[in-house]
Amino acid sequence: MTGLRLLLVALLLLPLPAGAEGERAGDFDYYLLSLSWSPTWCALTGDARGDPQCDRPLGFTLHGLWPQYDAGYPSYCRTGAADPARSETAAMADIMGGAGLAFYEWKKHGRCTGLSAADYFSTARRAHDSITIPPVLRRLSKDVTLPASVVEDAFLESNPQLSGDMLTVTCDAGMIEEVRICLTRDLEPRACGADVARDCRMKDAVMERVR
Repeated sequence: MTGLRLLLVALLLLPLPAGAEGERAGDFDYYLLSLSWSPTWCALTGDARGDPQCDRPLGFTLHGLWPQYDAGYPSYCRTGAADPARSETAAMADIMGGAGLAFYEWKKHGRCTGLSAADYFSTARRAHDSITIPPVLRRLSKDVTLPASVVEDAFLESNPQLSGDMLTVTCDAGMIEEVRICLTRDLEPRACGADVARDCRMKDAVMERVR
């Protein structure tokens, strides 16, 4: 075997770096539960698409349940698990806003759990249901401007099992975007990795009203 062929074989045998695509399913350290403020997503993305989610009176929705490494994350993993049936993705629309997002989340993140599609969606629902949405943020009747830290404090008050190092609030285009909560593989709260714990520091972030 020539030196070039030996080099190519050696490169193929190297493990994929964290954050690359196509990692082995089931190989991860913890989950990141992502809750999206639907009015922000609609203002920045959904309205331009004419997405039917934006015609519904939704507040925080489940963006996804993402396997994480302690640094980085896997995506589009290799798995023998079958893709979900349409009925399975449609059944997630009540908390995710739509079946299309459910299928996308399965492809990018769900396959990396090593679970079947049915078990992944069941796990995602249990993770979602384990978190209490603060009552004051469930049904905003008017647009508000507030420090992002107020959103974090509201979640901590409504979820005494959480501490500040277990969640992070993100912003986009001056608006509250998501609340992300770190969970063990058994769905117990845990501290987030350093690459996840990047709180929005805005003092005047906008939360548009629920439509």
